Amino acid sequence: MIEIGLVGCPSSGKSTFFKAATLKDVKIASYPFTTLEPNEGLGYVKVKCPCQEIGLQEKCKKCLNGVRFVPVKIWDVAGLVPDAHLGRGRGNAFLDDLMQASVLIHILDVSGKTDSKGNPTESFDPSKNIEMLEREIDYWLFGLVKKDWNELRKGKKNFMETFTKRFSGLSIRAGHIENALQTADLNPDEIDKWSEDELMLFVSEMRKQAKPILVFANKIDIPEAKENFEQLKKRYPDIKIIPGSAEAELALREASIHGMINYIPGSSEFAVADESKLTDKQKKALEFLKKFLDEHKNTGVQECLNTAVFDILKMIVVYPVEDEHKYTDKKGNVLPDALLLPAGSTPKDLAYKIHEDIGKHFIAAVDARTHQQISSDYILKNGDIISIRSGR
Repeated sequence: MIEIGLVGCPSSGKSTFFKAATLKDVKIASYPFTTLEPNEGLGYVKVKCPCQEIGLQEKCKKCLNGVRFVPVKIWDVAGLVPDAHLGRGRGNAFLDDLMQASVLIHILDVSGKTDSKGNPTESFDPSKNIEMLEREIDYWLFGLVKKDWNELRKGKKNFMETFTKRFSGLSIRAGHIENALQTADLNPDEIDKWSEDELMLFVSEMRKQAKPILVFANKIDIPEAKENFEQLKKRYPDIKIIPGSAEAELALREASIHGMINYIPGSSEFAVADESKLTDKQKKALEFLKKFLDEHKNTGVQECLNTAVFDILKMIVVYPVEDEHKYTDKKGNVLPDALLLPAGSTPKDLAYKIHEDIGKHFIAAVDARTHQQISSDYILKNGDIISIRSGR
């Protein structure tokens, strides 16, 4: 399952984002280090279900009004403070927690009303936290690399073998290392000539490859946040920055759960179920949320998850079925599963994703839309409905 790490400074709104995305009960408070141990929960990316296209929307029990939600794992870890790599705050424990994630969402208080340590302040420059977070992760990885530095420079160890093994537990693969070397224009055979600055450049590029960061500009409804957000977009044109409010999304999700409104996560609107049952306080809160959506189109939380999975990680959604004529599994469930796969995946990759034994005994695959057999090296497309044939 895709794993997403929520990172950021204390009091930035990470736990609120986590609860809004997962509806898992977590401790939320406006003081530093509310989260001490990592929280783990399921969030969902939002896609259009193909059931309507194939004329089976009424029989599909896996979507909501034609919208399919595909699960992803989300980690909320303790807030990061300056010099975490030296042990401050939760130090290396924080960095250990987030390293299993394939992509990081930096929850940034864009209002400028909390500093890097999570303390209340005014007119704080949020760009400092973007730089600090990247720097702390880089310094931590740099410390790991330095453990092999001297022996590598003396030629006692092989570069790729050493770092592939060193970082295997952090979901950093050989491809990430090779791409980092290429981007940094560094030759591993000449590592004895590298300066420490060049080593840090390699580490930074490796982090960008293996742990890409998306920024969620939280608390955008606070007046000072808008100007800060515009400045961040100009300063960091290569970083995807999505404005939003985790608090607004959480309020909408909870109002929906309690039957006050009909709301699909990521939508630009909601419908009040029965206004006569609302208190004046609830009406006022819903009016605020309506104005927020009118201005910002969405809360940004669902957009962040979708952007992380589909735009940054380049994943696609494929629907495996057993009966390609009825689009069902053996129990008659229409489009029973929606699986996330990397772009460029093949039917054989899909078979292994379903179950290792199915992959091992893969025979053929059928495109359910065309009812045509496709080759094992066919490149799957987003939204494909595929039936796998396997032996025993």
